[in-house]
Amino acid sequence: MNPIALLIAIVIGALLPLQALVNARLGQLTFGPLFAALASFAVGTLALLAVWLVAARPDGAAWQMPPWWAWTGGLVGAAFVFAATLLVPRLGAAALICLVVGGQLAGSLLLDHFGVLQARQPVDAMRLLGMLLVAAGMLLVVRPWQQG
Repeated sequence: MNPIALLIAIVIGALLPLQALVNARLGQLTFGPLFAALASFAVGTLALLAVWLVAARPDGAAWQMPPWWAWTGGLVGAAFVFAATLLVPRLGAAALICLVVGGQLAGSLLLDHFGVLQARQPVDAMRLLGMLLVAAGMLLVVRPWQQG
């Protein structure tokens, strides 16, 4: 695997709890978590639009209308940002991100196994062991048996 790609993924992952904490504080200082999620998406949208206009030089002739479901990724992103903004004050950054990563891994294994929108990559014993280790790690970080 490309080491630069691995490093970028790790850095982005490390920034996710900061995003959740910043958005939660914005919600506390303004009109609540829904507004903070909206503001986060607005700022992110403007930043991506600026980079796209500079880097992509869009060509209108290349445009083809994608299927309806291709637009739903933004809904999932909005749900994540809103949920993280709402939950980080209740769970803490570490527990929130740990649970999110566990959910991402479980969902990814299923999507890969069934080849949803990509080539099929069946679940094998090593991947299952990895999921079990992540689940054990989630339990150690979240400690649901302890009253907070």
